[in-house]
Amino acid sequence: MTEQLQQARDDLEEAAKSADDDVRDDIRETAEAFADYTMSDTEPDHAILDERLNTLRQARERADGNTRDKLESAIETTEDYREGIDQA
Repeated sequence: MTEQLQQARDDLEEAAKSADDDVRDDIRETAEAFADYTMSDTEPDHAILDERLNTLRQARERADGNTRDKLESAIETTEDYREGIDQA
């Protein structure tokens, strides 16, 4: 399942390249968090993913073009990943 977070991270890296300054930091912060998840043995829980998804949804509302498309893809992939983890 970490492949899904890796894919979401890749989409976020692409989104950050074309993002305006006001959303770039949020995108990069989430991409870095996803990188940490894929490299560690610890999986994020539902609450953490909800927080990350909320950040991405807010960034999507402020983005346009390719940035928005890549954010949408990352959100969908992260939501799919979230459905596959156990809820506490």
